[in-house]
Amino acid sequence: MDKKKVLFICVHNSARSQMAEAFLKTLAGDRFDVKSAGLEPGVLNPVAVAAMKEEGIDISRNETKGVMDLLRAGESFDYVITVCDASESARCPVFPGPARRMHWSFEDPSAVRGPYEEKLETARRVRDAIRQKVREWVAAI
Repeated sequence: MDKKKVLFICVHNSARSQMAEAFLKTLAGDRFDVKSAGLEPGVLNPVAVAAMKEEGIDISRNETKGVMDLLRAGESFDYVITVCDASESARCPVFPGPARRMHWSFEDPSAVRGPYEEKLETARRVRDAIRQKVREWVAAI
């Protein structure tokens, strides 16, 4: 059985799309070939790294990737899932091609200003929501 190719996209590929990629690989990596990318790839969010580490998933060595790089490489996907929140929807990238497109709206942990604990609490909440959505999606496929 060929693995279905999945691409998770957000603006910076620094937190949400990285979390979604990691959860899908962990929960169903035997069924899916998974990547993530961003419109404006930035730096991996250390708070997202910490939140995932609490779940036993190490994303600290992941690199952020750009949507345009995947396009130039001729990549194609069966599913393209954007994970931007409603306030970023206009900036959330679109990946062309025949893929089935979905949008899962999650708050951006990078947008939180304040003390580290507040940032970590937001990242945990987003992480848990992403894990739940990935589980539900895998069960439905």
